Amino acid sequence: MHTVEKIGGTSMSRFQEVLDNIFLGPRQDDSLYQRVFVVSAYAGMTNLLLEHKKTGEPGVYQRFADASGGDAWLAALDGVRQQMLEKNAELFEGFERQQANAFINKRIDDAGDCMHSLKRLCAYGHFQLSEHLMKVREMLASLGEAHSAFNTVLALKQRGVAARLVDLTGWHRDEPLPFEDMIRDSFAGADFERELIVAPGYAHCSEGLMNTFDRGYSEITFAQIAAATGAREAIIHKEFHLSSADPNLVGADKVVPIGRTNYDVADQLSNLGMEAIHPRAARTLRRAGVELRIKNAFEPEHDGTLISQGYQSEKPCVEIIAGRRDVFGIEVFDQEMLGDPSHDMEISGLLRQLKLYVINKDSDANSITWYACGSRKLINRAARLIEERYPAAEVTVHNVAIVSAIGSDLKVKGILARTVAALAEAGINIQAVHQSIRQVEMQLVVNEDDYQAAVAALHKALIEPHNHGDVIAAA
Repeated sequence: MHTVEKIGGTSMSRFQEVLDNIFLGPRQDDSLYQRVFVVSAYAGMTNLLLEHKKTGEPGVYQRFADASGGDAWLAALDGVRQQMLEKNAELFEGFERQQANAFINKRIDDAGDCMHSLKRLCAYGHFQLSEHLMKVREMLASLGEAHSAFNTVLALKQRGVAARLVDLTGWHRDEPLPFEDMIRDSFAGADFERELIVAPGYAHCSEGLMNTFDRGYSEITFAQIAAATGAREAIIHKEFHLSSADPNLVGADKVVPIGRTNYDVADQLSNLGMEAIHPRAARTLRRAGVELRIKNAFEPEHDGTLISQGYQSEKPCVEIIAGRRDVFGIEVFDQEMLGDPSHDMEISGLLRQLKLYVINKDSDANSITWYACGSRKLINRAARLIEERYPAAEVTVHNVAIVSAIGSDLKVKGILARTVAALAEAGINIQAVHQSIRQVEMQLVVNEDDYQAAVAALHKALIEPHNHGDVIAAA
């Protein structure tokens, strides 16, 4: 019974520690096997290949897609090559470095030739570059994943481990398969007892993972491998524990790692942009009956957090205080909406078209407020479009933050009173409260400037005084 384990790019950039803590550690002989690893590109590589995830600074892809940029993408691709060769020099010497360099040089040369040919083809009027850009984006993304996966196998073999690369990138494949078939076929001959298998986080398939998930594809690949191969457990290695709150906001001495929780709680965290796992990946694992463990890559002796479908805390309690600061409340007041659901449906559709992420909404007889995340420019555009569609409406945009108390069973008597009292004692005004009958999350809307103080106040009032039994893992 094997595990499928994912290691992110930030951890992969600390490869020697990951090698010592996760891949090898104290394991010897047979205990090295019965494991499949899904690895991401080294930190920063995908930013260079596509665009910077936070700043938007263009990488190879964005420069290639920009018709006015000429051949600027060539210099960017050469810059990526240099970064990858430097990473190889950091990890290997002698023959192994030659192998690592030959592998990635060939991939980059092939990608460059393909992009050159595509540019020439699209110089003719019958072919449009825009029709092929998503395939170029996927090809470039695969370079970073293949680079780290190949190097991992090379480093393991260097240490006497029978490691094998299962290359999911579709390089030189005649025809792409559907996603599930691609995973199933690639692992059909896997010998988990005698091989340690490493796969890239990107999988080439007929659906095109990036069409749906863009840069969130690696967890989708990881979950599908776990489901398709019947894994005993899926494990994600992060740079931190899944804890009762952000230690940067509350204090490292006050937070505790969560020992167990369920997929419902994981979904609430995803809704707030604090993903333990991508919700689509979680759905795949849930349906396959595979439990998920979140571990700190640099504390391998810690059991981490076990997430399962049916778990519920021994007694009702708050497990996590989480939230989001960059939220806008778009309040629409219109006396004509009383008894008419069209406002809700049309405005929700508009926000979706603008690709604004809606965390929650609340309503009364003549007003609805959407709590959305996105750039201020898009938020202002949404407000303007709503005013044009409903001239009689009053549209107000509020800068707010959402703070949530989350748990697998929140049926705690008096929890709302204690929550309100805690924020009142901290001098924080509550602008809105949301609590559903399902009783897994209670959201409080506060002023943006009160976010950190609100998280600390709720953690102190709802978590620090209590011992939640098996909810809290031993340190």
